Amino acid sequence: MRCSLLLLVIATPVVAQQQQGADQSRVAVAAARANWIAAHNYIVRSAEQMSEANFAFKPVATVRSFGQIVAHVADDEMGWCAQILGEPVKQTQFEKTLTAKADVIKAIQDAGAYCEKAYGITDAQASGVTTIWGGQQAKIRGLMDNATHDWEHYGNIVTYLRIKGMVPPSSQKQ
Repeated sequence: MRCSLLLLVIATPVVAQQQQGADQSRVAVAAARANWIAAHNYIVRSAEQMSEANFAFKPVATVRSFGQIVAHVADDEMGWCAQILGEPVKQTQFEKTLTAKADVIKAIQDAGAYCEKAYGITDAQASGVTTIWGGQQAKIRGLMDNATHDWEHYGNIVTYLRIKGMVPPSSQKQ
């Protein structure tokens, strides 16, 4: 009985991975992607939720507007993912040029679609070193930093939504 139980405990994760079609060449990248996509999607949903008029909202004059935060994330996602892919960084300047809700939402959605390519690399590719924002680091670190940057600014966005009496996507009932 104990032996059967032990085999069941050991075999269950293996069977689960096989059933889910787990790609063993992408375990670390898949984890980084799951972290990034959660933050990215919360940012997109926040932008969709905020009114057009409140895209210009700033709690104080010395910080970015709501729309500028979302556009800044789009700019940096494009930059991080280009560097991870070894492509030239596109000087998008969404933060400085876009103000309309529809334009900002399109920019963050386009950035997400572009980053999907970067989060589609294998763990072996992600262990390679590249230049990101002037420094040498493993591509997996760049993927994780991109996700961390999104979470940092999602925290700002949550505050803006709360100030406006709104419930952020991460606190909404699913």
